[in-house]
Amino acid sequence: MCTHVIMERCLPLCGCDARAIAPSLAHAWYPRHSGVMYVPKPQNNALAAALIVGAAAFIAATTLMAKSLGTGTLGEPLHALQISHGRFLFAFIGLSVAAVTLRPKLTAPHWRLHIVRTSFGWAGVTLMFAAVAFIPLADATAISFLNPVFAMMLAIPLLGEKVGRVRWSAAVLAMIGALVLLRPTPESFQPAALLALGAAMIMGMELIFIKKLAGRENPFQILLVNNMIGLCIATAAVLPVWQPPTGAQWMVLAGIGLCMAVAQTCFVNAMARADASFVAPFSYATLIFAAFYDLIFYRVVPDGVTILGAMIIITGAIWLALREARLKNPAPRPPTAV
Repeated sequence: MCTHVIMERCLPLCGCDARAIAPSLAHAWYPRHSGVMYVPKPQNNALAAALIVGAAAFIAATTLMAKSLGTGTLGEPLHALQISHGRFLFAFIGLSVAAVTLRPKLTAPHWRLHIVRTSFGWAGVTLMFAAVAFIPLADATAISFLNPVFAMMLAIPLLGEKVGRVRWSAAVLAMIGALVLLRPTPESFQPAALLALGAAMIMGMELIFIKKLAGRENPFQILLVNNMIGLCIATAAVLPVWQPPTGAQWMVLAGIGLCMAVAQTCFVNAMARADASFVAPFSYATLIFAAFYDLIFYRVVPDGVTILGAMIIITGAIWLALREARLKNPAPRPPTAV
């Protein structure tokens, strides 16, 4: 399977930047502490699966913590702009500490692509954090899995890609799942679900620029620069709505950033130890963890509509990813007799 095609769809939540590094991990390389050389990691499917599930747990935890900050569980509710600022602030701090420790080799970044990509990523994260304050985590998480569908649609005018009937069918199937989760009836319609849908659309645009950026720079640099630019954007945006967080809120803001950094680390190591086609299905455990956290901490029980819509979206997303991977790596033709 094509690593780039599959893994850019595996962790679409909360602006997880690990998608950008998938192409560089296609050969299962990982940096030495010197930051100069790359050495292959031994293949270990069991460990890779455990790492991806761990990444899913940490990503779902960021949405749970964002919900606690946005709903006033720990004090006066924080604006989504302030929550996303905390996510980039503490993720950048964690990555900076790693940079000082590992001393990776850095090159001149492609600033224009980074800025545009990060702008979309920041906007998507902020909308996602806003959505989880109003709708169940499982609904917001499932809707976020639509970002590859929007990326496919946007790739037609922006990248000149051609989309066939099979991929359009997969996209339509996933959109039907989103429509189910929106509950489009006067009695049950969730307006806040449109925030999650907007986040998925914007993250789909981010994927377009991830495709353009992939392979240009080393993985760690992409993460570091992305979080640095994201912090600058988030700092400017948060000024009008800033309010002093409580001690508990500061701790949760730090937890969001650090959980995201840990999730990215788990993802990197998983990709270095197994094929993308093997680890891809495990990333959808994010939905299970999100529903579990919501049940434990907010007593929100997923209803039949949530389960049905989520399954439709995941089916469409997996179908789309597998189809695109097959198009990228077509099966070799059998030899013909001479």
